[in-house]
Amino acid sequence: MIKSMTGYGKAEQEILGKKITVEVRSLNSKQLDLNVKLPMSYREHELELRSEVSKKLVRGKVDLFVFVESTKEEAPASINKDVFASYYAQVKAVSDELGISLVNEPVVQTILRMPDVLHVERQEVTPEEIVALKTAVQQALTEIEKFRVQEGSALIADVLGRVDKIGSKVVDVEVYEKSRIEVIKNRIASNIAEFVPQANIDQNRFEQELIFYIEKLDITEEKVRLRNHCKYFHEVCAQEETPGRKLGFVAQEMGREINTLGSKANDSDIQKIVVQMKDELEKIKEQILNIL
Repeated sequence: MIKSMTGYGKAEQEILGKKITVEVRSLNSKQLDLNVKLPMSYREHELELRSEVSKKLVRGKVDLFVFVESTKEEAPASINKDVFASYYAQVKAVSDELGISLVNEPVVQTILRMPDVLHVERQEVTPEEIVALKTAVQQALTEIEKFRVQEGSALIADVLGRVDKIGSKVVDVEVYEKSRIEVIKNRIASNIAEFVPQANIDQNRFEQELIFYIEKLDITEEKVRLRNHCKYFHEVCAQEETPGRKLGFVAQEMGREINTLGSKANDSDIQKIVVQMKDELEKIKEQILNIL
């Protein structure tokens, strides 16, 4: 099942008065580029979470965000009276020594901002909370996988449609191929007749050179290889779960055949078809960048 590298997943778990929210976002990238943002209390589990994400998502620029909110009333912070008194005594002593009046000065608010004046009890992370965290991560990964599958289905349908258009345009080229040879023959004969008298032309040698020149402009091999590339493109999509890189290589080979066909065409109608093929191929390459 083909997947896109673009996706989004979100999950929530509530436990012990806390709500854990996990979000996973991904964009296309050649390798797995994983960025993890966790609360400090979960930092020791980062490597384990990274491992779980890398197993599921394989490639892409991935952001994993974890947020924790309290769902119960938190105990108020307590003031350390001894520390507060010490700070106040020092401030008052300095103000008296320097003759600075403390009237109308927000001394209390200033001291409350000092280190260790307010004491907030730190809540320990329980094993149950870590289980809830991992569960939320797995659920978010499941959601992003669903998103990637849906996006991948739409992507590959569009890409295969464009591959088929290129294949059909090979048939359009064949419409002009026979007339192209006659036009080339007449053009060469006309150019020679303009500069060389007819009596001085060796017809046998002229025919040999003409055949050699026309063989160089033959595009049969390019058409066959381009058709085979289009067929192989379909086979890769049908047989592989992560065909993104391989499809990129196939698209490059298709581009080489289309370019060669255009350089050999020597015909304005075929050149127009080649331009249309190139336009479809560029759109294919853009879409392939998002395929896993």
